[in-house]
Amino acid sequence: MAEERDVFLRARGRTLSAFREDDECQWKAPFYFIQGADPQFGLMKAWAIGDCDNGGDEWEEEIKLTEQAVQAINQLNPKPKFFVLCGDLIHGMPGIKAVFSGHYHRNAGGSYKDLEMVVSSAIGCQLGEDTHGLRVVIVTAEKIVHRYCSLNDLSSQGIEKELMDLIKQN
Repeated sequence: MAEERDVFLRARGRTLSAFREDDECQWKAPFYFIQGADPQFGLMKAWAIGDCDNGGDEWEEEIKLTEQAVQAINQLNPKPKFFVLCGDLIHGMPGIKAVFSGHYHRNAGGSYKDLEMVVSSAIGCQLGEDTHGLRVVIVTAEKIVHRYCSLNDLSSQGIEKELMDLIKQN
């Protein structure tokens, strides 16, 4: 179990230890990776009932297929170099209040009815005026509160007191 957890702890200090520079800096041999797309939990029921705006409240079939995909990848020999998942993770969720995304390389967002769309700027290349950063999202029983924080501020000051107070209330 500890060995399995180590797989998720490989990124440290802007380095992914799974791909060590001295091992990867020169071409050695062909390799392969696996790309998956759009598990989109909730879409299968919504599509089946013909209501893609409201029908995404059941995920069982997509969860089974996603588990099957993971099992298939884990059984491959030789193992892929890495796995990347693209596209939509979820289609719908009962009681969803906010959707968080990126890819725009600047902060943006809006709302429609009771749904907030939050677009977080990039860790990397900025295409707007925002600084390199991350979005901190606090979820309580009553609300979702989020702040975009620069990497410098988050590293030097941590999560701001107002957000930490929300976490401590529970």
